[in-house]
Amino acid sequence: MHTPTVLISGASIAGPAVAYWLNAHGWRTTIVERFDELRDDGQNIDVRGAGREVSRRMGIEDDIRAATTGEKGTEFVDATGRPLARFAAGTSDSGGATAELEVLRGQLSRIIVDRTRGETEYVLGDQIVALEDGENHVTVRFAHGAARTFDLVIIAEGLRSRTRALLFPDKDAVHELDFYTAYSTIPRTPADTDLWRWHSAARGRSVTLRPDNLGTIRATLSFLSEVRGLQELDRDSLTTVLRHTFADVGWAAPRILDALDDDAPLYFDAVGQTRMPSWSSGRVALVGDAAYCSSPISGMSTSLALTGAYVLAGELSAHPHTTAFRRYETLMRPYVDQAQKLPPGTPRVANPRSRAGLATMNTVLRIAGTPTAARLGGLASRWFTPPADAINLPTYPLPRPAH
Repeated sequence: MHTPTVLISGASIAGPAVAYWLNAHGWRTTIVERFDELRDDGQNIDVRGAGREVSRRMGIEDDIRAATTGEKGTEFVDATGRPLARFAAGTSDSGGATAELEVLRGQLSRIIVDRTRGETEYVLGDQIVALEDGENHVTVRFAHGAARTFDLVIIAEGLRSRTRALLFPDKDAVHELDFYTAYSTIPRTPADTDLWRWHSAARGRSVTLRPDNLGTIRATLSFLSEVRGLQELDRDSLTTVLRHTFADVGWAAPRILDALDDDAPLYFDAVGQTRMPSWSSGRVALVGDAAYCSSPISGMSTSLALTGAYVLAGELSAHPHTTAFRRYETLMRPYVDQAQKLPPGTPRVANPRSRAGLATMNTVLRIAGTPTAARLGGLASRWFTPPADAINLPTYPLPRPAH
């Protein structure tokens, strides 16, 4: 009896997750990753709603809990660091700006990868350069390794997936949000707390500090801009842009900029969403950010990745690929549409351009952060709780226990 084979491109979260479930359904899986090693770095992400339920079904919820960053809530501060409003971490599967399960992206990836050891073949330091989609298999050509054939190929890359562009060369998949974020990791000081602290400045800029479980601080500098292509600049040019953009911003901005001059890690991203009319073509399918990135602003990308991986693998276990791909999209599309509907005015409302807008936002935050508002479950609850539960997860029988 033929054991179906699949090549998965991308070893972050969606890729290893779909490999985990396909392994459990008796498939033979291979993951190709263009980086030479699996990365343990990355910023804070949260596991919510359906994604958290998938983590339970994978048996990794306790592992995630053990690796949480220890973030206890969210605090908005002014230019001197004085608190404006504070919101406690969520205590349910979905609620809160700080979710109950906050973890570093690389650590969540490692947890899932460890569950695929011994079953999934990992090919590091290589990438797909061509796909020939045949009637019975896909022939894949790599940048370095020899060509190979697989029954199916799954693209589990990021927002700006190179391989997706091979599959859909005429599709402009990225919907830009006119928002940039610089991510870094800086030394922790005695003045730092276990809160996600957020300072919004005028002219569409914001600064955040978040705790991790490694004794350092994850920092961001974000700003609105309609200029395209800044993410293509080299490090020195990016640092110059950031110094110019945040020159007059207080609180932690000078500290972060100084750390960048001292060679602190820097990852710079143009924030956007993936919007595709279809998530498959022939024997090739998309999953996770390559298919439906909802952006870090949504708080949903990780849950979409875990949920999409579960549904795609489950449908492939039950149906021929043509039917499975269609059912996968039918089940996931409403969930994705909900996740990509950002709160009104996002990201501009949290990054006001004018001082008047900033004053209004700070006033609203002060009101929303009062005990009375918290008891009424008003603005803050609605604003900070994404639609993470907006799907009824199917149950797919496993031929053998997943492990």
